[in-house]
Amino acid sequence: MSTKTHTPNDYNRDVLGGDYFSEVLPMPDDYEGPVVATLVKRKNSSFTPRAVLYVHGFADYFFKTELADTYLQNGYDFYAVDLRKCGRSLLPHQLPNFCRTVDEYFEDIRQAIEIIRVRDDHEQLAIHGHSTGALIVSLFAHMVNDSDMMDAIVLDSPFFSFNEPWIMKHVIVRLIAALGRVFPYLRIPGGLSKSAGECIHSDFDGEWSYRLDWKPIGGFPLRAGWIRAIHQAHLQIRSGLSISTPVLVMHAAESSKTNRCTSRARKTDTVLNISDIIYYSKNLGNDVTDVSIADAMHDLVLSEQRVRECVYYELFNWLANRNSP
Repeated sequence: MSTKTHTPNDYNRDVLGGDYFSEVLPMPDDYEGPVVATLVKRKNSSFTPRAVLYVHGFADYFFKTELADTYLQNGYDFYAVDLRKCGRSLLPHQLPNFCRTVDEYFEDIRQAIEIIRVRDDHEQLAIHGHSTGALIVSLFAHMVNDSDMMDAIVLDSPFFSFNEPWIMKHVIVRLIAALGRVFPYLRIPGGLSKSAGECIHSDFDGEWSYRLDWKPIGGFPLRAGWIRAIHQAHLQIRSGLSISTPVLVMHAAESSKTNRCTSRARKTDTVLNISDIIYYSKNLGNDVTDVSIADAMHDLVLSEQRVRECVYYELFNWLANRNSP
């Protein structure tokens, strides 16, 4: 292994402290004004040719230090991008986590990959997307369709369909999406279940500490324009993608619907329907591996410890067997 020293020359110390550094990535202005993304890196004292880029979900940002630690222990430099209008990248004039199309995030990912592969000189790269981040990563990989850009894709509980009854998914969502074209900021009643947040945050019944202003327990208010963006992305998934890079899809073994943190909520996906994940994952490409994790929550790596250990085993076993990155 090379002994090249890896220094964060263009990074500042991150809010996580310790060996975490972050770098602001300026972006062209959009319909709300100035835009940035933020690339977070776990500092390494010696160089490794392998790296992973983590992409968070909706109403989320990177705070999963145990995930980063585990990637480092398995020989990967760790990076995470806080997408525009999310977490570290949220600017005062912006509506949190809002987009009119998921394509807006592609430049955030592209710039992060360029830094990791070109400036930081990593030969191999895995991209790990969670939930909405997994949806975005899937469409980005389909667009670039370049196995030289990424060597492996990990989709953690990918958001491929709204977890709603048929009439809601196929009629009401379409109506809201149509409204979103004309009234993108129209607030839609409802929102995310609080059960997932209450089961993971240490202020409630969980073991994890994170910023509730960046990741509220009940998420951020839903807007018609965002619903339209996600609906259009889901239609692309349904029509079929042609991802050439090997894909690992991981998800909980069961789903449940509840707005409270119960013992069952701690062992099931309360956000998505895993049947949708399994069904639509077949549309991604020709090299897709599906892995179900017993007793896991929606955010697999925030499940209880014994479940996380299973997640990590399956993840790194797959990466090793793929010989990539």
